[in-house]
Amino acid sequence: MLTATLSATARPRRLLRWMAPILFLLAPLALAAPATGVGMAPIRIPDPVSGGQTDGFVFYPSTDATPGTTTLGPYEVAAKPGVPAVPGAKPLVVISHGNGGSRLGHHDLATFLASHGFIVATLNHPKDDFEDTSGVGHIEVLAGRPLQVKSTISMLLADPHWKTLIDPDRIGVAGFSAGGYTSLMVVGARPQFSRFVDFCEQYPKDENVCGKLAEFQKEADKDGLTLRQLMQRTQDQLYRYGDTADPRVKAAFVMAPLSLIFDAHSFDTVHAPIYLYYGQNDRVLRPDANARHIQPLIHTLVGVKEVPKADHWVFLVPCTPALMKEIPELCSDPAGVDRKQVHAQIDADALAFFRQSLHLPAH
Repeated sequence: MLTATLSATARPRRLLRWMAPILFLLAPLALAAPATGVGMAPIRIPDPVSGGQTDGFVFYPSTDATPGTTTLGPYEVAAKPGVPAVPGAKPLVVISHGNGGSRLGHHDLATFLASHGFIVATLNHPKDDFEDTSGVGHIEVLAGRPLQVKSTISMLLADPHWKTLIDPDRIGVAGFSAGGYTSLMVVGARPQFSRFVDFCEQYPKDENVCGKLAEFQKEADKDGLTLRQLMQRTQDQLYRYGDTADPRVKAAFVMAPLSLIFDAHSFDTVHAPIYLYYGQNDRVLRPDANARHIQPLIHTLVGVKEVPKADHWVFLVPCTPALMKEIPELCSDPAGVDRKQVHAQIDADALAFFRQSLHLPAH
């Protein structure tokens, strides 16, 4: 469960383990950034699951309009650390990464929104990031992900510095893959984990989703349960750390979401507008069982876009040569798909969606 993207994204977590926040702050600057006037700062976020902390970044509009790129490992981020923020309350968007991802996996969307007046926060989801995916499919990740997004919001609104820059009535979320699942949960969607078993019975050879099926079966056997009973036990634990929905969040932009575990009633209590994006030829989270499956179920859906010919990984940030060398399978797209052009459209659509759904004036 929630194993999509695990096998491929487990590789970069080992390669990128050295990327500690202190190195981020000390990284060299270049002068070829596509965006201007964006600052960035590391943050520490309380984890409601472990009682510890996780880390992330805040990207924000800056009064320093000098173009700049910060090199963070294999990433080239269009933001500068430590520059002053534009004063005044702004809308907040929190971005949730996919299985085995990181707080920098969607830095281009973060800096684009920040360059257009948003505060954007990213975070690593513990036990489901590039350093550690041991919690994938277990309740600490299934329930923990949305609660970690909620914790990010609460931390920022309580922080003496950030709370002066955020409008608490204008908050949105965005997410990719398992981060799409996370975003839907934050706005109130209710999953049915038994649908994982249904899917794997129908598509037993789908390694992306069902790759950990044997592990879960072994756990069920150990406890004298059927696989469905194990999933029901997980279902019963969904709120053990707190409510996964956050009424402060007023909009969700979801990309290739893991959504096969939602049913006809999963969106009954969702009131926030949702924008749905997916790739036509997604081989990791097949659209017929995921994005296209939930499309008619979301009564608050305000937009949907299919990226022609695209696979799952098109939503990850366009790769630098360094990243292409480290994780080529996540950096390559099918013939006829230009990831940079796709991201330019995603950025524009996300900006328009959040401006409309958070009731901001157009610029």
